[in-house]
Amino acid sequence: MATPAGAATAARPVHTAPTPLEPVLTHTGEELAAVLGSLTGTRALVMTMGSLHEGHLSLVREAQARADHVVVSIYVNPLQFGPGEDFEAYPRDLEADLALLARAGVDVVFAPSDAEMYPTRPLVRIDPGPVATVLEGRTRPGHFAGVLQVVAKVLNLVRPDLTVFGEKDAQQLALVRTLVRDLDLGVEIVGVPIRREADGLAMSSRNAYLSPGERASALALVGALRAGADAADRGSEAVLTAARAVLEAADGVALDYVALVDPKTFLPLDDGAHTGPGLLAVAARVGSTRLIDNLTVQLGPRHP
Repeated sequence: MATPAGAATAARPVHTAPTPLEPVLTHTGEELAAVLGSLTGTRALVMTMGSLHEGHLSLVREAQARADHVVVSIYVNPLQFGPGEDFEAYPRDLEADLALLARAGVDVVFAPSDAEMYPTRPLVRIDPGPVATVLEGRTRPGHFAGVLQVVAKVLNLVRPDLTVFGEKDAQQLALVRTLVRDLDLGVEIVGVPIRREADGLAMSSRNAYLSPGERASALALVGALRAGADAADRGSEAVLTAARAVLEAADGVALDYVALVDPKTFLPLDDGAHTGPGLLAVAARVGSTRLIDNLTVQLGPRHP
């Protein structure tokens, strides 16, 4: 029926999507303690250096599935950067990070300053042990000592029931598990599989440094991993040879290392006799950007 001229029309309700609640942003240990003291239930922690992407959000979702509340720390830790590395240039965008975390439903963000985390030069330091001297540790001396220093501090500030790490930084994950075990820190460590772009490139904040041409060249890393996995039935040497060949043939890629290691100890699996899982790890520079990636391969004959 038509509405008579001049008759008032009833206003139609407007339905809009609910505005996500922003996480509580804290910058100091005191602020963080006050917020955490008001929460009840279990608590999960996701430690990041910011410049967040879908890979980080997959860690958040895993944390949300396992705990009542999720705390995300955002801190670019100077102790884990060596001379000539990209500490000053590392991408930082706290406002964008907070918007992502609001949409993800994160409860609390801890974004401290350097002065808050290290009011004085730390005199007591964590020795990460021999695993920190190989692969990433060999290329980046002191890196893992800095990582474990900040991990221990943030764990003590947040006191989570569990903390979630990505498996792309596999050596870091192994060392954090050792830290928690050896120092009886009493927190569950959860690893989350690598998130990849549609073409297979592992998600990383450092991907933002890549030009379009370098972005295409970077696919050599995942190509090397897949070639190594395809050769796994022929033994460890075949895996390393196949992976290395892909990286050495790629334009614009400077190989740092290709290694096949025990996923738990990070000792090399190069005697040719090992069967079962091994972690194939690669690192290379694409242009000026250093990237890492890894893949678990199954060594030994394939069974039909």
